[in-house]
Amino acid sequence: MSNDLVHTIWTELADLDFSLSTVDAAGIPTRSLRTGDGPEHVIFLHGTSGHLEAFVRNLRPHAEQHTCHAIDMLGHGYTGKPDYPYEIPRYRDHLLAYMDALGIEKAHIVGESLGGWVGGRTAIDDPSRVASLQLLCAGGTVANPQVMERIRTSTRRAVESDDTELTRKRTRLLMADPVNATEELVAVRHAVYHRPDFAANIDNLLCLQNLEVRLRNILRPEDLAQITVPTLIVWGRNNPFGEVPEATAMHEAIAGSELVLFDDCGHWPQHEQAALYNELSLRFIAENAAL
Repeated sequence: MSNDLVHTIWTELADLDFSLSTVDAAGIPTRSLRTGDGPEHVIFLHGTSGHLEAFVRNLRPHAEQHTCHAIDMLGHGYTGKPDYPYEIPRYRDHLLAYMDALGIEKAHIVGESLGGWVGGRTAIDDPSRVASLQLLCAGGTVANPQVMERIRTSTRRAVESDDTELTRKRTRLLMADPVNATEELVAVRHAVYHRPDFAANIDNLLCLQNLEVRLRNILRPEDLAQITVPTLIVWGRNNPFGEVPEATAMHEAIAGSELVLFDDCGHWPQHEQAALYNELSLRFIAENAAL
């Protein structure tokens, strides 16, 4: 039986009570999938050019204990796309506006790639709103021109062409095993990439792949040292966008942080190694419950 038949978005969500709706986050219509009714709020943040479906393999086990939110971040997916560059403070403000809109005083932030960058910035600037922080192959601590060019070029090509193969290649780039880039995920991403508002704002979305812009947003060791909330760093040994020393440097800069490396794993540890990740995440959140 193929992987696509075993793991689909619907089979992951079919037995959950969940809502998929639009939340007004300070004027930004924000696509939000919410499930669970536990006292702890967990907010999942995806990566560059991503969407909330990045976390479909994680929602059910987390929702058994917590109230979960997977959102399309500012300028991404089906969330609003205002016409300005999406730099990290904009993402931080959007996250906090989403929390305010739902009356969430404090949340456990799970950030993959760009989402980790945003979570880290939020934990530095407003730690009272962050119960704990998970950095899953988080970006934003280095400026590697080769990696930035790979992200910029692969994304732009997939957006500017209707050729589904380019979207497939962009999605497979995230995985150590291409079978995890299911045709369903490719179809979801292709639909997002070819929305007129997404294509019109691609320069705003990719601004962090510009060296000058990236350097003024980057989290340097002295910035990471300001993170005082409990922090878990999860990294794939086959991550195409950052090697293990990048994760080690984060771990060394954030006092008291925990670092876990996954074998046979690329840029989406929560997806490719879902069973391992879910157990690890749930343990970490339980140890750092806010209530």
